[in-house]
Amino acid sequence: MSEFETSYPNAEIKHKSQAPDVLQNGSVSVETDLLIIGAGPAGAALACFLAQNGLKGIMVASTPSTADTPRAHITNMAALECLRDIGLEEACLKVAVPGESMQHTRWCRSMAGEEFARIYSWGNDPHRAGDYDAASPCDHCDIPQTVLEPILVQHATHSAFSCRFETTFLAFEREPSGTIISKVQDNLTKHIYQIRSKYLFGCDGARSQVLRQLQIPLIRKPGQGLAINLLVKVDLKHIVENRRGNLHWVMRPDEESPVFGWSCIVRMVKPWNEWMFILFPAPGAGTEFNPTAEEYLSCAKTIVGDETLPVEILGVSKWLINEIVAEYYSDGNIFCLGDAVHRHPPLNGLGSNTCIQDAYNLAWKIAYVMKGKASPSLLDSYSLERQPVGASIITRANQGLRDHVPVWEALGMMDPSLEVRKKDFGQLSEATPQGVARRAKLHAAIKGTAHEFHGVGVEMNQRYISEAVYLIDEQPRPPLPVDPVLEHEITTFPGSRLPHAWLNTKLPGKQLSTIDLAGHGSFCVLTGVGGEKWKAAAGKAGSALDIEIRAYSIGWNQDYEDVYFDWAERREIDEAGCVLVRPDRFVAWRSNNMVCDPEAKLLHVLRTILGR
Repeated sequence: MSEFETSYPNAEIKHKSQAPDVLQNGSVSVETDLLIIGAGPAGAALACFLAQNGLKGIMVASTPSTADTPRAHITNMAALECLRDIGLEEACLKVAVPGESMQHTRWCRSMAGEEFARIYSWGNDPHRAGDYDAASPCDHCDIPQTVLEPILVQHATHSAFSCRFETTFLAFEREPSGTIISKVQDNLTKHIYQIRSKYLFGCDGARSQVLRQLQIPLIRKPGQGLAINLLVKVDLKHIVENRRGNLHWVMRPDEESPVFGWSCIVRMVKPWNEWMFILFPAPGAGTEFNPTAEEYLSCAKTIVGDETLPVEILGVSKWLINEIVAEYYSDGNIFCLGDAVHRHPPLNGLGSNTCIQDAYNLAWKIAYVMKGKASPSLLDSYSLERQPVGASIITRANQGLRDHVPVWEALGMMDPSLEVRKKDFGQLSEATPQGVARRAKLHAAIKGTAHEFHGVGVEMNQRYISEAVYLIDEQPRPPLPVDPVLEHEITTFPGSRLPHAWLNTKLPGKQLSTIDLAGHGSFCVLTGVGGEKWKAAAGKAGSALDIEIRAYSIGWNQDYEDVYFDWAERREIDEAGCVLVRPDRFVAWRSNNMVCDPEAKLLHVLRTILGR
């Protein structure tokens, strides 16, 4: 048996000698347990979370560096909670644009011109502040992908993951033993070599070669056309002083616009001198556009609306508005995640956030299996839990774009005739029944976009159903809130996100959240007054299964005080009951009260979840 085969329990990169093997044909073979293809939000986050669990591996990317364009940017509470678990929340917040700079989304004629409407966004609505505070200890922030990726890659490489840029994944083969042989090419030397691994992770984006070779079917819905990104340098600090927000819809219903720039979302990249102008062609205009640099610049200057300001276009890129999700996310010991398996527009800001959460869900399971603490069957739960999330977010993101159609209609944007558009837009200023109706229509349409800008429910309401969630003791699950996009369901029902509640000690110190007690690569038991036996049971079950189980009691004179009584209202169990939380901070199981033999019960539940 080779050293590679026997190294499995140690979860380390292994080489048979100090140098990589040289095969008979002269090519090099490198060995590692874990090979990640792609160093974007999904791949780099996965490397970070695997490293948190003491694992090492290799991450390769065909690109020359981390992202060179600020594609994703909204970082939501759910993703920040994952990064908080590995100590990266503070690093992210240091470089992020704070939430107050994301105060509004606006509709206007130009950045410097008249404003048609605005709506609070990303938790800044005073009427929704309590909903966001109740959902998480984290707040939304704006971190361009160009800034987030280096943080993740640096953390991964400082935690024993090797990262190789300019390295293209070509194909893989599986040996009968299960070992995966991946063929990769060094883009600088054109040298092709092999990497042998126990697991392969396809985090290689919307054109994923890993997914393509696995021939995983894609569920496709009709796309919504083309979008064109213009990365623009222009100083708008004096303009946004009274127009604070990171998203601005620009449209001119009563003017002619270039067909490739029928409407535009102006997105802040760096306050307040770097922007992404996302151009949407006119409905039905197709996807074949090749404007000149002069046409792009003229369009950008019109969007700015102030001819005195110098405008520079830093880059141009195009993308298709997709609604695609993979039917399943894994095949044996090969797993796909991120944009490889869910592709959609950036509405609701769900893209990179979902990539990070895919990785957080998978990493602890890989670690438990590699360390012999769980059966490989645990890995089946990854696709079962995350594919429904992917299906829901691609639908929501595309619906977010469709939700803007009533706004366009109310502003008079939709008719191809300029004269008709002038007439419809002019009604907004009229003291006539038609004017009253059109203003009411605009008001209702703007309110309808709240599902994009205050979708705390779609961000936090994931429900996992798999063998890694113990449901035998439960009644049928209650339905989600009436509006599951806007409203977050706070519950300890197994398969749900652990509720957040602020805690402190009897002699008050720095407050912490219930979620801070969980995670850290370990299971966690939360109980209360009268639940001492659960804590003892956790210790014994952990010893029996050779896993770490952290156990805490919350309540009067317990390990932590429920200072605002939020945990008492959200735990949905009696004080002497317990909540078992997985390493990814999702509820695995709960007991409403103390049972006759808590050790036996907890051990049975854990064995079931871990497949042991």
